[in-house]
Amino acid sequence: MKKAFLSFALLFFAYSLAFSQGKPLRILMIGAHPDDCDIKGGGTAALFAKMGHEVKFLSITNGDAGHMEMGGGMLAKRRYAETQEVAKRLGIQYDVLDNHDGELLPTLEIRLDVIRKIREWGADVVISHRPNDYHPDHRYTGVLVQDAAFMVGVPNIAADTPPLRKNPVFLYYQDNFQKPNPFSPDIVIDITSVIDQKIHALDAHTSQFYEWLPWIGNETDIIPEGKEERIAWLKSKRASEPNPSVKKALEEWYGTEKAAQVKFAEAFEICEYGSRPSREDILRLFPMMGK
Repeated sequence: MKKAFLSFALLFFAYSLAFSQGKPLRILMIGAHPDDCDIKGGGTAALFAKMGHEVKFLSITNGDAGHMEMGGGMLAKRRYAETQEVAKRLGIQYDVLDNHDGELLPTLEIRLDVIRKIREWGADVVISHRPNDYHPDHRYTGVLVQDAAFMVGVPNIAADTPPLRKNPVFLYYQDNFQKPNPFSPDIVIDITSVIDQKIHALDAHTSQFYEWLPWIGNETDIIPEGKEERIAWLKSKRASEPNPSVKKALEEWYGTEKAAQVKFAEAFEICEYGSRPSREDILRLFPMMGK
């Protein structure tokens, strides 16, 4: 009798826990190129995935111009294969739209594609670039996502895909641009525990981090040859301490003592065009915060 009661109690506890947690959150990160989401949100994505939530990366272009020796369809295929390896390493999904790298414009056709992607994923949170950036593809991706923010709930727009009944929270990735206005770290995630997993994911973009980006940055003479040496080098380039404004935001969310222990973080700014989350909403949508 006691054994049966214990089994029932454990079952009831498991059911109650599952019910209290609700269904998994659905996070959509949108980048201009097949490595932007990884750079800006790879750590946060890894944390969501570890907690059982659903994450998708979406690249608006196929990356077919991002190399010094190859391009076109051959490069697009190579970069798509890299994204699928990233998906395995982070435990997420990764989609790539077939728009040319370096030629992106905020057209109605692509806006409708973005609207459909947000709806199909049933996104609770959508994160993308701010529309002020050095790269035109980044800027126009930011514009496309902003233009989609309200339209995802309008039934007669992209009518072939059911509209969302609740507008997602839209966020911007962190950047260092100051004009016309600097980035505001409204939401900050401690990614210290998953920084090596994020770097491991970035490592899958061989065409970018060990070839194209060093070449365009005139750093080709310092790329290590060995696998472990490359990972260490990549981490030195792509994992830096939070800047003062991010540190201040960390203290607000995590408390002074915990914030002082954070070595690596990813920050996001709230876009005014989607749902306007309260502090309680933010903690619900980013359940790893403050822990």
